[in-house]
Amino acid sequence: MRTVTTLAELRAARSRLAGPVGFVPTMGYLHAGHISLAQRAHTDCASVVASIFVNPTQFGPNEDLAKYPRDLPRDLALLEAAGVELVWTPTQEEMYQPGFQTWVSVEALTRRLEGEARPTHFRGVTTVVAKLFNAVWPDKAYFGQKDAQQAAVIRQLVKDLNFPVKIEVCPIVREVDGLAMSSRNVYLTSQERQAATVLFRSLSAAKLAYDSGERQAESLRARVRATIASEPLARLQYISCADYDTLEELETVSRKALLSMAVYFGKTRLIDNFVIG
Repeated sequence: MRTVTTLAELRAARSRLAGPVGFVPTMGYLHAGHISLAQRAHTDCASVVASIFVNPTQFGPNEDLAKYPRDLPRDLALLEAAGVELVWTPTQEEMYQPGFQTWVSVEALTRRLEGEARPTHFRGVTTVVAKLFNAVWPDKAYFGQKDAQQAAVIRQLVKDLNFPVKIEVCPIVREVDGLAMSSRNVYLTSQERQAATVLFRSLSAAKLAYDSGERQAESLRARVRATIASEPLARLQYISCADYDTLEELETVSRKALLSMAVYFGKTRLIDNFVIG
């Protein structure tokens, strides 16, 4: 496995890779969810490129950029074991040169859910992903279902800007007790970590209702709210039952839908979702 930092080094190394090329963009501090993406890419593609870049433009002014966990040597070892051939670790200056002023925005899809809660987040995501795609020029790119709205936004980005990249969305990887793996889980205290299992329980309660015949979206949302309310350390920010592609809130679940939420445990904000229908 080769690690490069500059764009020139990346392009030189990328030109020598056999195709098709799979790409796994990350912000580092990798867990089993990230590694599952790299392994899937390794299965699908002749070569795999990963990036590690903590993107400052997707963090809000009161969010956790400065304390976002980092462990590059560990990350590189995990990626190499997963079969990645090339890793790009650009600096902030490499990605955003002095005078940077060009942004990529996906409009309607980013106004809801995470976009409403974090108004500048998706502009940073879509801009950096466009830059990464332009640099790596992959045939396929791999994203996790845990960031379901992000995946929908990137699918729209690729469609609208005619990127020749196939987006693969891979299943959420969970801990034994159901908590979705996330780099932010490290922020939880032991009590908050135990309390965070309420996310999976609440989604499971709604899924059970759906499997039992419930199709009213508000009833499914209410199941989630009630379960979250039973956990004193949990503070629900939003709960959604929306169309899988448009993210418009549903009245009745008659097609593929996304049941998603954001919940605070102390200062730590976690998201999770189930796909139903």
